[in-house]
Amino acid sequence: MTASSRTSRAQSFNTAAAQYAANRPSYPPALFDAIEDLAGQPLTGARVADIGAGTGIATALLYARGADVVAVEPGDGMAAQFRRAHPGIPIIRGDGNTLPLVTSSADFLTYAQAWHWTDPAQAVPEAMRALRPGGALALWWNTDALDVPWIAEAADRTGRYFGVNVPAEKRAVNAQVVDPTGRLDFARREVRWSRRVPIETHLANLGSHSVLLVQSEETSAAFLAEERNHLTRTFPDGMVEEVYDVILLLATNP
Repeated sequence: MTASSRTSRAQSFNTAAAQYAANRPSYPPALFDAIEDLAGQPLTGARVADIGAGTGIATALLYARGADVVAVEPGDGMAAQFRRAHPGIPIIRGDGNTLPLVTSSADFLTYAQAWHWTDPAQAVPEAMRALRPGGALALWWNTDALDVPWIAEAADRTGRYFGVNVPAEKRAVNAQVVDPTGRLDFARREVRWSRRVPIETHLANLGSHSVLLVQSEETSAAFLAEERNHLTRTFPDGMVEEVYDVILLLATNP
């Protein structure tokens, strides 16, 4: 993804914040268990900054876990949706490249579906600056479980339709990509989970992804109409079994 493409796709969410909030998948409790296990410290009572918080899907779960959490979000539309949904959680405008955080102020920095929108050359030193010694940087992504046949077929259709390599975008999440300097020592966990949702919810979830949001309305609508036909044949009861692997990378600040 080029820098200009990354910027365009990152900003595209602001026009679809309500759709994003209503239809995107959440994260399983086992993910937060894994974060605590790898970090060697609990989230309860921890000072957490959730960067690229979007509409607050992860932020709310961290809050429910007992964290003293603040959201950091650059987008107007996403921040407005966050405030409507989570009026009791503070939110600061900013991004991962220039964190609006005091040095050594955070026990955890979390990036849910957000690190790939940063420039690691800036984001890595910024994260280490904001974390206290021994604090943890946790990055995670809900990725499609491509070993599930219907999901692999859907990814192939998406790739052919939009000229993107879906497996590369979804699964090429590793320490070398997120920190090309090799400064950080990441531990990795994968957590599989699933949810059953109506076909229309699944389609709305697809429509909230940046690869569709940057298309024309006509192009996106045509693709989603084709997907509806495939899904109706695959799930005649109208309920889609979405299966995800949450990829977690966690590194501690020396």
